[in-house]
Amino acid sequence: MMNDPDNDTIDEQATERQASTVKSADRVLDIFELFAEEQDTLSLTDISRKLGMPTSSAYKLLQNLLNRGYLETDKSGKSFRLGFKLFEIGSKVSRNTDYATEFQHVAQRIVNDINESVFLSIRNGDKVLYIAEKQSTHPVRFVSHLGMMLPLHATAMGKMLLSGLSDDEVRCLYPDGELGKLTDSTLSSLDELLEQLALIRREGLSFSSGEAVQGIRCVAAPITDASGQIVASMSVSIPVSRVEERAWDTAVQAVRQGAHELSIKQVFHKS
Repeated sequence: MMNDPDNDTIDEQATERQASTVKSADRVLDIFELFAEEQDTLSLTDISRKLGMPTSSAYKLLQNLLNRGYLETDKSGKSFRLGFKLFEIGSKVSRNTDYATEFQHVAQRIVNDINESVFLSIRNGDKVLYIAEKQSTHPVRFVSHLGMMLPLHATAMGKMLLSGLSDDEVRCLYPDGELGKLTDSTLSSLDELLEQLALIRREGLSFSSGEAVQGIRCVAAPITDASGQIVASMSVSIPVSRVEERAWDTAVQAVRQGAHELSIKQVFHKS
């Protein structure tokens, strides 16, 4: 029985398409792994050269990843960094890890004590990325969602994460010196931000009042690894209408103690 040449051609074309699809998938994974190994940002030329990939092919893949939110660019559009979508997926996975579980235990204790919302975040470029939360039962409260991002300079947790960088590294995040305002209370001066970061490094606490959301006051503390580097930040947010001196002092102590506990447990889990 003779083979149908038309069927052979169709099979060959299907095989070629499948091979091309697999190759593209491999290249996408190569790009993600490259970002995991290299600095925060990479140019198209960097990616093409380091992965031995044609620039035209790299450009098409990068545009697809940009459109899907897996990558972001700077203002010039020439430097790429990991985007919110990848961190959003990672944050959902992290809910099943020991680290996130420990946060939930600590945060629940704080909510039980003071009934105010508690948040956990990490840095993503010049944004603070919310990766876990425990909400209060008050009808009036600051509500976030996993994967939400806000400018670092406009939040207590963001400023705490910035305090783990050197002043030169902070300046690199804001090369034009413009911070951008979310409210009338948002910091707009880089010099003022650097002054606050110096104070945060000395005191080990960061504060914000209506800088990202009007009417919300927040205190944040650092979560550090075994080397003392800040890897995450934990905060308590309270509407100003409920802020009283004694309650605020309790919240400050609670977030300081909770972050310290998480730092110790993180070191323990990774040792």
